[in-house]
Amino acid sequence: MKTIEWYLENGISRVILGSTAIKNPALTKEAVKTFGDKIAVGIDAKEGIPAVEGWLEKSTFFYLELAKTMEQMGVKTIIYTDIAKDGTLQGVNLEQLERLKETVSCRIIASGGVRSIEDIEACKRLGLYGCICGKAVYTGNLSLKKAIEKAGEQ
Repeated sequence: MKTIEWYLENGISRVILGSTAIKNPALTKEAVKTFGDKIAVGIDAKEGIPAVEGWLEKSTFFYLELAKTMEQMGVKTIIYTDIAKDGTLQGVNLEQLERLKETVSCRIIASGGVRSIEDIEACKRLGLYGCICGKAVYTGNLSLKKAIEKAGEQ
């Protein structure tokens, strides 16, 4: 909690809990209760099974079950990464993102596989909150300026 507080007091607008959200749900619940909207949870999954500790360990949850648990704790933002697509420029996993959007009322940020403006458009059509576009921007496949224009700043 002290680490989270330190970051928030020093200019960071949102802290993302990843492995901690699965391994220490009590801390996640306390962080959300204390810091509210400033806490997001990252769910990194392969074939729907969340992984922790740098993707080296699999959890016993299915990603939708984990997302529901996080929502019940008060989490408002979930960053969903399809590990199998991360860094591949193969496109986002729209099927899993759509199921996630239908399952929880949290803001969903897509991560993993974004390759072009079409992925931004598809995520916008799903009503997602945002997309992480790392490699697509670095390789020049996606203009960040055009992506922001297409998505609309939020």
